[in-house]
Amino acid sequence: MNPMDTLVWLVNFPASHGYAMVFIAGFSTLGLFALSARGAVPGEALRSIREREGLLHPTEHPRGRVWAGVVRIGARVLALVMVGSLVIGILSLTGVPVTRAYIYDNGRPTTGTLEGDWVTFTTAEGVEYTLESNFFTPAVYPDRDAFLTSGEPVVVRYLPSHPQAFVIDSDQTPR
Repeated sequence: MNPMDTLVWLVNFPASHGYAMVFIAGFSTLGLFALSARGAVPGEALRSIREREGLLHPTEHPRGRVWAGVVRIGARVLALVMVGSLVIGILSLTGVPVTRAYIYDNGRPTTGTLEGDWVTFTTAEGVEYTLESNFFTPAVYPDRDAFLTSGEPVVVRYLPSHPQAFVIDSDQTPR
């Protein structure tokens, strides 16, 4: 398995669902950054009040502090992942081929059919895939604005190790 193919496959998810990723990442990033702030973990404020009032001894290491640190670090990591997904989604919506050029250059061609927003194709191993190519971020490359008729055969290029990462080849589509 090629590590670059795996990376492109992972990045292709927010790129192929750009409209949804902009909203999901846009709203969840604010909450994740708020959760990653000190004192945002439930019970943290109560614990500091108890220490100040002398109900907890500062020499004791409460169990909640370790878990609060894990939650903060996890929220920071997820916030950074969501910011990356937001950037990839915005680039994809504006027409930048974030992953499509790599898939086009390194993908294995096969024929498939386009039914509405769904592309069906069979890999060389004989596995049939039906995947979405939505209106806002169509999986078409190099001409993103190519007119594709529903029900017509199309040429699909997919990564052999990750067939979910695909593009419709607009150069080889019947006109």
